[in-house]
Amino acid sequence: MKILQHPTRTAWITALERPAIDHRDLETKVAAILADVQQRGDTAVQDWTAKFDGVQLKDPSVTPDAFDWADAQLDSSLKEAIRVAATNIERFHRMQVLKEPVVETMPGVMCWRKQVPIERVGLYIPGGSAPLFSTVLMLGIPAAIAGCQEIILCTPPGKDGKVHPAILYAARLAGITKVFAVGGVQAIGAMAYGTATIPSVYKIFGPGNQYVTAAKQVVSRQGVAIDMPAGPSEVMVVADDTAYPQFVSADLLSQAEHGPDSQVVLLTTAADLIPRVLEHIEIQLATLPRADIARQALANSVAIVAADETQLADIANYYAAEHLILAMDTPLPFAEKITNAGSVFLGHYSPESVGDYASGTNHTLPTNGYARMYSGVSLDAFVKKITYQQLTPGGIREIGRHVALMASAESLEAHRLAVEVRLDHLAKQDQP
Repeated sequence: MKILQHPTRTAWITALERPAIDHRDLETKVAAILADVQQRGDTAVQDWTAKFDGVQLKDPSVTPDAFDWADAQLDSSLKEAIRVAATNIERFHRMQVLKEPVVETMPGVMCWRKQVPIERVGLYIPGGSAPLFSTVLMLGIPAAIAGCQEIILCTPPGKDGKVHPAILYAARLAGITKVFAVGGVQAIGAMAYGTATIPSVYKIFGPGNQYVTAAKQVVSRQGVAIDMPAGPSEVMVVADDTAYPQFVSADLLSQAEHGPDSQVVLLTTAADLIPRVLEHIEIQLATLPRADIARQALANSVAIVAADETQLADIANYYAAEHLILAMDTPLPFAEKITNAGSVFLGHYSPESVGDYASGTNHTLPTNGYARMYSGVSLDAFVKKITYQQLTPGGIREIGRHVALMASAESLEAHRLAVEVRLDHLAKQDQP
């Protein structure tokens, strides 16, 4: 790890720069695949699946029997763990169902807002060496709670043409029945444009590699909504002198093993913590099957020794980490200073792993600094909020002259007329 001792603001800003990626060439390749899927539908999906996944599938639809097969494949302890996670995620997200009150902004003028589900949503779940069955729960459960009428799930097939059993088990728990063994750019295209087999959706959710991310960005410019912009996953650990170095090292490694481009940052006021953390990193790396990947991420990581707690907060809020771990005995006072973060993990016994899997909060979070202006996925991501207003005769009398005056001042005379015809009508009714 690169280590900075009491750096200037310019120095730590430079050290925390995320890698700049030129997506233009990537998007050109992605756009060609998307256009092919849009034009040739299922045939294009089959061809690209054969090319990229090495599997020829005439029909990518997952049958009901496959869900039963998946149930039989999984160890009972893993199924129990998935059920516990599903229960916690459901409990946390169900509390986000809100019925907002009717507000009488002035006598006779009632305004309110109503949550309405997005009717058709698509979930993309990566497969391969790390099948993210936890993401099925994180996306499928709030979609079901929101009341989305159609939930489509696409995930890459294995070499045997099957979907990973844990993904299917989690999908069944979340109430998802429309699953397709399609991955990559072709899956995003199928959900965006629709094929004879795979329905089109209004919004696409889920992580993926740089090709999937680019595909989501392309279709988002063509009228299909996506959950949020995405970059490599990241963690920042803010530690004081009460931190346990073996905990901190494990937290850094849990992020580093995601991929070589994962962002890992240690921020502390205790300079002597860093060598102890580095020592434990080496010890723990020796036990990890993805050690080579983690080492590549760590080679681009940084540890910063801040002058004081004020600088800690300044750096943390500037970086706007996807995952922010506060390795402190008393983290709440510092947490109050945080304005930019995807999800915050407070204290020595709140590892990022718990939020990734089972505490109940959502692990689909803004990366690449987008936590400055984006929230993580929640129930809100699966609903639209429609506003309503209803005026009584007394209400239009009360507010009408103000609206007519404002409309006239903006030279929108038809707006003025829409109010005044009603006022005139009421005035005539008032006449004896």
